[in-house]
Amino acid sequence: MTSNRTNKPFSMIREFQLADWFTLGNAVCGTGAIFSTLSYLQSADRTHVYYAAMLVLLALIFDVLDGRIARWRQKTSVLGRELDSLADVISFGVAPAVIAYGCGMQGLYDRVVLAYFVACGVSRLARYNVTAETLSEGSDKVKYFEGTPIPTSILLVVVLAMAAWSGGIGATLWLGELSLAGFKLHPLVLLFGLSGSLMISRIRIPKL
Repeated sequence: MTSNRTNKPFSMIREFQLADWFTLGNAVCGTGAIFSTLSYLQSADRTHVYYAAMLVLLALIFDVLDGRIARWRQKTSVLGRELDSLADVISFGVAPAVIAYGCGMQGLYDRVVLAYFVACGVSRLARYNVTAETLSEGSDKVKYFEGTPIPTSILLVVVLAMAAWSGGIGATLWLGELSLAGFKLHPLVLLFGLSGSLMISRIRIPKL
């Protein structure tokens, strides 16, 4: 017997709200930023770094719009919240880390710090999802964030875009490199470590 699910292959898509499509746009832009960085590694054409940075910025615009649209239409859901978190992991966690790697932060210590940054972003979003109802205090809106929101990583992407513009990536990466116990560390990567640590902190930031 054929199940109802097989008769409705697009049933999940029908459940999407307008805001969810903007969330998917966020995820697509983040994925595009990763692809652009890979293109830079293949061609050494810095234009691809600019494309990657612009795509992360576009992802941020989609991220802002999906929330505004959801509130405007007064249609929010657990699915939408989970979609938003997954998209944010790609666009503001993995994509900035990959851009940093592409720009020259490729030493062993760099990789550890970048992996830490992504792990902090994932943890920050997971904590938000499980505490959102408590933080909203019975209303339909969260009143404050605990830890800096993951989209603040756009600032790191801006720094990398500026470094690319000035020629300060690759072998000439800003702040140079250090050798510790035979492995390389680029001090610029510590900005990612700081960003990750702030995301998992208990700092309360009012939500506008």
